[in-house]
Amino acid sequence: MRAIVLTCVFLLSTVSLHAAVQTKTIEYKQGDQVLEGYLAWDDATAGPRPGVLVVHEWTGLGDYVKMRCRKLAELGYVAFAADIYGKGVRPATPQEAGAIAGKFKKDQKLMRDRVNAALDVLRGNPLCDPKRVAAIGYCFGGTCVLELARSGADVAGVVSFHGGLSTANPADAKHIRGKVLVLHGGDDPHVSPKEVEAFEEEMRAAGVDWQFVAYGGAVHAYTNPSAGSDKSRGAAYNAAADRRSWEAMKAFFAEIFK
Repeated sequence: MRAIVLTCVFLLSTVSLHAAVQTKTIEYKQGDQVLEGYLAWDDATAGPRPGVLVVHEWTGLGDYVKMRCRKLAELGYVAFAADIYGKGVRPATPQEAGAIAGKFKKDQKLMRDRVNAALDVLRGNPLCDPKRVAAIGYCFGGTCVLELARSGADVAGVVSFHGGLSTANPADAKHIRGKVLVLHGGDDPHVSPKEVEAFEEEMRAAGVDWQFVAYGGAVHAYTNPSAGSDKSRGAAYNAAADRRSWEAMKAFFAEIFK
């Protein structure tokens, strides 16, 4: 009996060692700029699986987005966190973050080039099924994945979590090839009702398959616990909206990857 128990313990230990989320830092380039992304996958899954590109907030690639990548890996996807800013460029203050993010918001081509470079890395990974790829982004990253779609990138869909919706060239929506899901804080002061209305008109005019979900009581950054709880600041965590938006994303993926 003792031998059987020991054998069972050994087998369970072996499974736990070989069925776990793995991560890897990947260096890549866009033009002359060196970038440093983050890959996550579950080694219990054999062969290629759908890939999800994840784009960071205005603070750059950090622990929050890495956590989201690991959660996506647990769901059976291979997830790659893009580095839009560049290797080692990680703003330390809101002022620095605003300045760096502003550079990309003003240079739409550069933003699109950086996101597409990361998409190429994900699609070229042997763990990724290149025919089943999506992109998600948070805040600044939400803006980035919408621009990725507008650039005509071959993705099945994009999901924006509390991201900016405006674009310098709304007519580019005609290039969108996949579906669009926007998960929005209903009381987000950083995205005006006019911006929301313009986005909806843009999607309709281009004939895009789009969805827009607004979470009542949620403001900017509602998915991130580090945003705190003071809604008066315009950015705060909302557990219900966080949970609901993640479930909405999962349902969206089930549809586009079927």
